[in-house]
Amino acid sequence: MRTISLSLLLCGALLTAGCSVGKDYVKPQITTPQAFKGWKIATPNDAKIGDKWWQEYNDALLDSYMQAVDVSNQTLAKNAAAYRYALALVDATKAESMPTLGAGLSASSSHSAQSSVTKTIKSVDASLQASWIPDIWGEVKRAVEANEANAEAAKTDLAAARLSIQVLLAQSYFQLRGLDSQSMLLSKILKDYAASLAIIENQYNAGIVVKTDLLTAAAALKAVRAQISELEIPRAQLEHSIAVLIGKNPSEFSIAKKALYSEDALHPEGTSHISALDIPSILPSELLERRPDIASAERRMKAANAQIGVADAAWFPQFGLSASVGTQASTLADLISTPNLVWALGGSLSQAIFDGGVREANKKQAMANYDESVANYKQSVLMAFGQVEDSLSALKSLKYESEIQAQKLKLSEEMFNISKNQYNAGIVNELNTMSAEANLFNDMLLQAELQSRFMVTHATLIGGLGGGWNSSKLP
Repeated sequence: MRTISLSLLLCGALLTAGCSVGKDYVKPQITTPQAFKGWKIATPNDAKIGDKWWQEYNDALLDSYMQAVDVSNQTLAKNAAAYRYALALVDATKAESMPTLGAGLSASSSHSAQSSVTKTIKSVDASLQASWIPDIWGEVKRAVEANEANAEAAKTDLAAARLSIQVLLAQSYFQLRGLDSQSMLLSKILKDYAASLAIIENQYNAGIVVKTDLLTAAAALKAVRAQISELEIPRAQLEHSIAVLIGKNPSEFSIAKKALYSEDALHPEGTSHISALDIPSILPSELLERRPDIASAERRMKAANAQIGVADAAWFPQFGLSASVGTQASTLADLISTPNLVWALGGSLSQAIFDGGVREANKKQAMANYDESVANYKQSVLMAFGQVEDSLSALKSLKYESEIQAQKLKLSEEMFNISKNQYNAGIVNELNTMSAEANLFNDMLLQAELQSRFMVTHATLIGGLGGGWNSSKLP
């Protein structure tokens, strides 16, 4: 009778196995704009960002730094470890639905003295136990679903961290090169001012110019030296930041100076030839697939939904099956003797009747956590749209400002050439030439700053568009 009841229990468990409490996950729909503000996209799929998007900037040193990020950056190492932990947690959760099997072997010897006679009793025991808690209500299934979604979120967290570091590295690099451009321009100004000061000193000694001219030229030279020194502070900070990003000791790391652009003869020698990417034609709706942080928020939303099913399963009874077989004898040789065999088969059913509202509270927590994850997902989408719109707007303004500045630079160059011709003709003095040159180089410094800001903003845009990542990489 016991065997029949247990068989019925087992059949019932198997028949009901596979049922899952809680609602299946459905990804929420997000309303997306047709196009980014102020940007017309005629062919939205004609340009995709490659995995190594920074190579389009055509800078070998930047490329080498990007390669070092995957190898030596400690933030990525931390996120990679978190991903491996999440994968191991999935395996551990899956194992909960499997039967457990255990074995034991023990030996004992006891002595007793009765009527001055010592009696020795030897015993050898061997046993094999098996137990299984069938996942009738799908509690383990939902837990596995939640942990798998969390593992996918951890994978996208790793991708998001990598992209964030890459963008920060590109921004820091372009800022540093922009400072190098300004520093090299100021060095050229310093050389020219030193030559002008020498001329004015000779003129002053000869009584041609007054002392105020000499003092004005000397003050201008000191001001340029101060500007060069001032640029060294942010450059050193950027250099240290890059060192940390690529896993180097800042005290042992340095970057040789090199200007950002070399477009005309006014710029110094030794410049890097960095070219800006064309802005990729990406529709707003594609951000939902291209941004790893959005994918991470969506995966956590799926995990939170599965946790509601786990909380629901706590309301249902839990079934358990167990079996054991063993043998007992006085010697090892007698262990395998059939008469010494002992076996047992059983089942269990448990159900919480009163828990003070713990299960109800857990259910409410799971539902609130899901609602929070939905809000986080929607907020991530809105912030992504805002970040891209900011970058596009900034690029548009910087491009226009740079065009105006380029026109002003040509006018300053023409005024400087006129001033030099007038000086050579004896119409104006050296101070006039220095003043015209100062206007020219100030425009050149501003142009170098605008170029650096454009490249930094462009890298920000690529990061906002998700870099070369895509949700198709998820399992």
